[in-house]
Amino acid sequence: MSPLKIQKGSSKHSAYDLRDPNAEVIESHTLAVIVDNESGVLARVIGLFSARGYNIDSLTVAEVDHQGHRSRITIVTSGTPQVIGQIRAQLERMYSVHEVHDLTVEGPSVQRELALFKVHGKGEPRIEALRLAEIFRANVVDSTLESFVFEMTGTPDKVDAFAELMRPLGLIEVARTGVAAIARGA
Repeated sequence: MSPLKIQKGSSKHSAYDLRDPNAEVIESHTLAVIVDNESGVLARVIGLFSARGYNIDSLTVAEVDHQGHRSRITIVTSGTPQVIGQIRAQLERMYSVHEVHDLTVEGPSVQRELALFKVHGKGEPRIEALRLAEIFRANVVDSTLESFVFEMTGTPDKVDAFAELMRPLGLIEVARTGVAAIARGA
């Protein structure tokens, strides 16, 4: 008897692959959009996503050229390759948009996220939270007799892992910023 050939998206616990073989896989993409730094541009870009039912997983905006009045909008979104292509084409057609880069496909990029974690606890859980923070290179930015606030930067997976380890130790609040990404190399 030949071994089962399990396709992407199916489970090794099931003998059936119930996915449609013609369906495309949902992918996450990071788009860097250079726009005019003027009022209403961000609202128009966000309106493009909401009007078409596209989801934004993460969004950051920062001025990149003070003299040229340009800002960079970094958007993490997901969809099929066709949907990502449509999003990119529609962004490129907007009047205030100068450049659109898909950092996911244009080469290697560096992505980081900033998060604050409030952990409540006393005794041994408090000591363990400090140990884990040191391992994850999280900084203590506020401390009381009953809680800590940790600041951490890293990949979204690293931030998720730290949150999961802190939950049993008294994690009560997490504040996360959007993903910041930039292309690597020259």
